[in-house]
Amino acid sequence: MSDRDELLRIEGIRKTFPGVVALDGVDFDLCRGEVHVLLGENGAGKSTLIKMLSGAHRPDAGRVLVDGEEVRIHDAQEAERLGIATIYQEFNLVPDLSVAENIFLGRQPRRFGMIDRKRTEADAAELLERVGLSVSPRARVRELGIARLQMVEIAKALSLDARVLIMDEPTAVLTSGEVDRLFTIVRRLREDGVGIVFITHHLEEIAAIGDRVTVIRDGRSVGQVPAATPRDELVRLMVGRSIDQQYPRERTDAGAALLTVEGLTRDGVFHDVSFQVRAGEVVGVAGLVGAGRTEVARAVFGADPYDSGTVHVSGARLRRHDVNAAMAAGIGLVPEDRKGQGLVLDASVAENLGLVTLRAATRGGLVDRKAQRAAAARVAERLGVRMAGLGQHVRTLSGGNQQKVVIGKWLLANTKVLILDEPTRGIDVGAKVEIYQLINELTAAGAAVLMISSDLPEVLGMSDRVLVMAQGRMVGELPASAATQDSVMALAVSTPTSNEAATEVEAARGH
Repeated sequence: MSDRDELLRIEGIRKTFPGVVALDGVDFDLCRGEVHVLLGENGAGKSTLIKMLSGAHRPDAGRVLVDGEEVRIHDAQEAERLGIATIYQEFNLVPDLSVAENIFLGRQPRRFGMIDRKRTEADAAELLERVGLSVSPRARVRELGIARLQMVEIAKALSLDARVLIMDEPTAVLTSGEVDRLFTIVRRLREDGVGIVFITHHLEEIAAIGDRVTVIRDGRSVGQVPAATPRDELVRLMVGRSIDQQYPRERTDAGAALLTVEGLTRDGVFHDVSFQVRAGEVVGVAGLVGAGRTEVARAVFGADPYDSGTVHVSGARLRRHDVNAAMAAGIGLVPEDRKGQGLVLDASVAENLGLVTLRAATRGGLVDRKAQRAAAARVAERLGVRMAGLGQHVRTLSGGNQQKVVIGKWLLANTKVLILDEPTRGIDVGAKVEIYQLINELTAAGAAVLMISSDLPEVLGMSDRVLVMAQGRMVGELPASAATQDSVMALAVSTPTSNEAATEVEAARGH
């Protein structure tokens, strides 16, 4: 690329927070019509870097150049003026406003001092057509699915005449078909000369969409390589070592059934769901988005009601819709939405780790804080949580370290049955392997793990048995030795009647 093609350059950027060096001499550049992948483990400094470019943080040292001129990005408005737009993992949209209102929020065209709704909707329609989204500009944002929300965010960025588009984990919650559609949009933007900073933990996506890769490790840029670089080399650059096994499942002999679910039904959501999870076993649950997997997990945990059926833990029947009873019986749930449902974001690491055991640590209305903190310190050290200290707000941790805290609170409670819903979503490859090793430790100690995941290779690599759900029904059960991507997907896309479902389950069990 010639100098005139360069949109953005970062030189020697350094940023510190109390007790933490977030960035320590990072270099990065972006050219017109390029997808430059920013790769690194959780906590490597990627989020800090993009917040600096979007005006949320200011560097302590180093410089940022746009079109060859040094700039100081003091706030989001300055970033917008420079043509820099950021799409974060958590969408910045107002649910009760229309698509058009969200795209032009705070910048609506006006006529005679009044908002020109007709022009706002017409301009929004043009942008929606550009990103290939067939939806009315008048539609309420709350009515849209995740993939469409992603497209609205891109349209919003384009409305700012963005020349630099930063996309933070844009595929984290998309299906494979939605990812393909997103990539089509990204390629179209690249052809239009937009420079795209693309952050992903899915290494298989890099060669499909990227041109170059910059790897950040421990706050430093450690290499810039072509997007076609082999996966093993990318992993080595990210974590500083080779990872021999991506899915290091250590299988043990299964013991007695710890969790037994029979005929679980909730009208219109799931029907006649039955399965067992035994001590020392990992049972994976696969299926398409909307198959009912999360809903079943929440019902088993008592978070959501169900109409009929039973849940037994170690042979004892569990009261329905009673989270306290489930926890007392030894069931733990790591929810799909770790920030919204698994953590108290403005509480400390120690406070979050002690949430489940708080009642047990209370005597006469007083909490034994010293014992809670000591236990939290042991678990945090065991899990390798990267933090400034136990008093650090959990909101400021990386995604991988937040997930370790969510799991860690259940370890403190000596959970017998741990339900993991999308346990590694948005987590880098190094942290994934650490969580997989933790799963091995749990099953080796006699616990049972029910793992729901949309990452099919993860399900196949870490499960001893695979259950498959489709349209709210359990349609198949496969041992690890017989489960393949093809066999699981064939069941996941099936539309069986209740009798057909029972037949297919029995056939799969006999595989």
